Amino acid sequence: MRLEKPQTTLRRGWTTGACATAATKAAYAALLSGEFPDPVTIRLPKGEEPAFALALTEKGDGWALAGIIKDAGDDPDVTHGCMVIAKVSHGTSGIRFLAGEGVGMVTKPGLPIGVGEPAINPMPRQMMAEVIAALGGRNVDIEISIPDGAAIAEKTWNPRLGIVGGLSILGTTGIVNPFSCAAWIASIHRGIDVARAAGLPHVAGCTGSTSEDAVRAHYGLPLEAMLDMGDFAGGLLKYLKLHPLSRVTIGGGFGKMVKLAQGHMDLHSGRSQVDFQWLAQRVEASQREAVLKANTALEVLEMVGPELAQKIAIEALASVRAILGDNAIATDVMVIDRAGKIIGHAV
Repeated sequence: MRLEKPQTTLRRGWTTGACATAATKAAYAALLSGEFPDPVTIRLPKGEEPAFALALTEKGDGWALAGIIKDAGDDPDVTHGCMVIAKVSHGTSGIRFLAGEGVGMVTKPGLPIGVGEPAINPMPRQMMAEVIAALGGRNVDIEISIPDGAAIAEKTWNPRLGIVGGLSILGTTGIVNPFSCAAWIASIHRGIDVARAAGLPHVAGCTGSTSEDAVRAHYGLPLEAMLDMGDFAGGLLKYLKLHPLSRVTIGGGFGKMVKLAQGHMDLHSGRSQVDFQWLAQRVEASQREAVLKANTALEVLEMVGPELAQKIAIEALASVRAILGDNAIATDVMVIDRAGKIIGHAV
């Protein structure tokens, strides 16, 4: 019998990327047929098929738009309640993404979207392109807007990251998991309890779905061995120290693993930051000035190369072992890139 991950009572929500995708589908359907599907259903990357009610619909000569109110569930997300609007029109050269009111533009390197592009991340772009293709579209312009997005963005890290003029359209799974420290850490603990009860010798804690998929595939681990660690490395490791298993793997993206290597146990961007002075001490002297001027950890990685990921994996493993102490738990750390490739592995 397969054991399920423990569930919390907190309500999940939807990312800006999922809302933009649903709005795009509704608007393009109306552009083709004259009718807006309401509610509109989309398929998320992990297979969920949520339905979204439309809050705004308009049509004109050669264009249509739809708006959806973002529901972040029980997550205290600054974008909860905002309207995500997609305006679609016939284009001339494939799928083109445009930033409307309240959606930012990328002005600095080191982000998954290039400089000069609208701050619409790769997975939302893929999701929107897929719903257009499913409706038979090929040449379509998609403009995403979030009224008041510029003001909301001032409460985020976007200005520091060089995203100007508004918010980012985000999400790798389409789902917002509620951010409650106590509830999330409790669910991690319950996951460890379940793994111990099932007699599993090896568990893994990962920072997100991409790293989880990579670690699980590498080791062939069952679902119940995957602990939804998120940013709470300390919550996982401290509980494991008291309730040990034979082996634990920690996996995450480069930036998160840099924070872990620095000794941070809470990897959330609001409570720990990448120290570029620290990073600069781990590269060649000729590269240090450029590292100190970098905008993101990803920019540093692209500048220095994959050998830096291996160094970070080694130092992150030292941080993990420092928390676990003398406990006889075999540990390893994986650094995983945005494409799901393991670029650093310390054992």
